[in-house]
Amino acid sequence: MRPLRRPHPVLLSLAIVAGLFLNATSAKAGQTKEIIVAGGCFWCVEADFERVRGVKEVVSGYTGGTTANPTYKQVTRGGTGHYEAVKIIYDSGQLSLSQLYDMFFRSVDPTDAGGQFCDRGQSYATAIFVSDTAQKAAAETAKSKARSELGQRIVTPILAAKTFYDAEDYHQDYYKGTNRVITRFGAIKQSEAYKRYRKGCGRDARIKQLWGSAAPFVSN
Repeated sequence: MRPLRRPHPVLLSLAIVAGLFLNATSAKAGQTKEIIVAGGCFWCVEADFERVRGVKEVVSGYTGGTTANPTYKQVTRGGTGHYEAVKIIYDSGQLSLSQLYDMFFRSVDPTDAGGQFCDRGQSYATAIFVSDTAQKAAAETAKSKARSELGQRIVTPILAAKTFYDAEDYHQDYYKGTNRVITRFGAIKQSEAYKRYRKGCGRDARIKQLWGSAAPFVSN
């Protein structure tokens, strides 16, 4: 009997991405569930996943450390052990754990242990926080697939979930804020400041370089 051929990694990734964005509108509603991941700047991760059909809400916050009720300044200064992270609340009838974790890996640089893109330090590193055996198994499978596809060591740890602290109100939905903020470009809308930050930080350029057409949130 002729052995089955393994699917090409790029085709597999495209199928993953297509499945996420092309969910049938008639899909049955499932349970509301949540996962917690850290992918560098939480503004960017929130902006990415709030585009996915089946995701109900994404909350920016802090987790993984020991300081109770940390502030943004404390976390970015270091010493709290916390990561900038997001809680992704989703409809399990439209999205599976494997889809979400596969998408997460393809939206970050999981080979970088020192942070993400222009943001350096432990608080900006990648991680997946799991709360049960199903999440752990799905995360480990997604990590293995990412390693196989990239042919590189994946440094993103899979950690036991700890208390998740919501970030300050001004961080929530930062990417679409209408308030004016002071930047080196002058006083501009928050949403425009976010776009300039994301481009200047090199996030999309690096993800496109790393993942190519498999990158779900980057135009190709």
